Amino acid sequence: MKTQLADFNTNLSEWFNDIVLKAELADYAPVKGCMVIRPYGYALWENIQKFMDPLIKQHGVDNAYFPLFIPISYFEKEKEHAEGFSPELAVVTVGGGKELAEKLAVRPTSEMMMYEMYKKWFGSWRDLPVRMNQWCNVVRWEKRTYLFLRTSEFLWQEGHCAHLTSEENMAEVIWAIKMYQQTYNELMGMYGIIGVKSNAEKFAGGSKTYTFESLMPNGKSLQACTSHDLGQNFSKSIDWTVQDQKGEKAMPWQNSWGFSTRSIGGLIMSHGDEKGLVLPPNIAPIQIVIVPIPNHQKALSKSQELISQLSSYRVKLDTVEGETAGAKFNKWELKGIPIRLEIGDRDVDSNTVIICRRDTGEKQTVQLPELNQIIESLLKEIQQNLFEKHKKFTQDNTFTVDNYDDFKKVMETTRGFIKAHWCENPECEAQIKTDTKATTRCLPIDAAKEEGSCVHCSQPSHHRWLFGLSY
Repeated sequence: MKTQLADFNTNLSEWFNDIVLKAELADYAPVKGCMVIRPYGYALWENIQKFMDPLIKQHGVDNAYFPLFIPISYFEKEKEHAEGFSPELAVVTVGGGKELAEKLAVRPTSEMMMYEMYKKWFGSWRDLPVRMNQWCNVVRWEKRTYLFLRTSEFLWQEGHCAHLTSEENMAEVIWAIKMYQQTYNELMGMYGIIGVKSNAEKFAGGSKTYTFESLMPNGKSLQACTSHDLGQNFSKSIDWTVQDQKGEKAMPWQNSWGFSTRSIGGLIMSHGDEKGLVLPPNIAPIQIVIVPIPNHQKALSKSQELISQLSSYRVKLDTVEGETAGAKFNKWELKGIPIRLEIGDRDVDSNTVIICRRDTGEKQTVQLPELNQIIESLLKEIQQNLFEKHKKFTQDNTFTVDNYDDFKKVMETTRGFIKAHWCENPECEAQIKTDTKATTRCLPIDAAKEEGSCVHCSQPSHHRWLFGLSY
């Protein structure tokens, strides 16, 4: 019997929850706002780590680990940072049955903890650059939560680097956001836009924030990851100086960058359809599932041989009893397996197997000696097809508007990305959000200077910003 899902096209939110639960990616935890990531979902995160961690290390960034608990006094040193995160802080007041002398924040992000240690360890220009990353969990006490997309606890990596010059620092900021873009494009088959956040949307305590914005099927924009130029703000807040080449005191320039399990939420929506998940082969925990027709003994025996033949791929053999072939097909379509091999006794007799693509649903019968070569080609084709499909969807749903009525019309109908002139006045930005719910997503990194009039107030504008409805 086919697993019932909410309609993908008309009720993406309910469809998303159905998929996360029924595809066994995650489940609701007993703690409100938290989730349990199940093995199939965690395998996606492991594949992200396997792709990204070598890129981080090749760039000269070392992995480390810092405590989950951060003294409250640390946060108070950088006022903007403290104000930005205070509404989301989870605080420990009792330890070992006794009230703590100083309250401890449960890590929402690690700037203050890590930089206090940097100050202790590094005091010379010879120690720079400092490059560290940690794979860990963080806690942000969200009022409204959503599986993967917004939970009170989530997994991420956070890189924290320090440099002697502003130029070196900015090069690192840009490297990080482009490394994230590579991860989304090549591993996850997702397209998006790199750009700079407005001052109202930037990281609390930072000087400038770069983002990768990805468009979801319902026209909403997902802030998929960020890279922050922190300037010297945090160095000043903790009075961290190093001795420069002239023997004078210099404050390091710093950056931080993060990529979280929110990315899996974007992956689920970007490629899904009415049947369930559609996973790009590069990130799929299972790239190929072999389904021998139930009660076909020759097919079962041949399927076991195919496991060895396809050992260079991530392969699963479905030998579960008590399910029809149709039920098995539906099950694996729900889980988004890129390629399904169907084989019955008659296929064995003819030395063939049926290949079914998850992304298009196309089937073809192939000779077994040709299977490996065809599989290799198909996996590459599916990966590229999913990326190109998401890129085209984004471009088809990016609208250039020059007046406020058209801006509102897009937000009331298709939504999507809107390219519009904005004067960069935060009051104007806030009013646009009040009127339309649209926020400035970013100024695209490759945006050309273009003189115009603000779409809302008609004041002079020098760029078209990207607007959208945020998750």
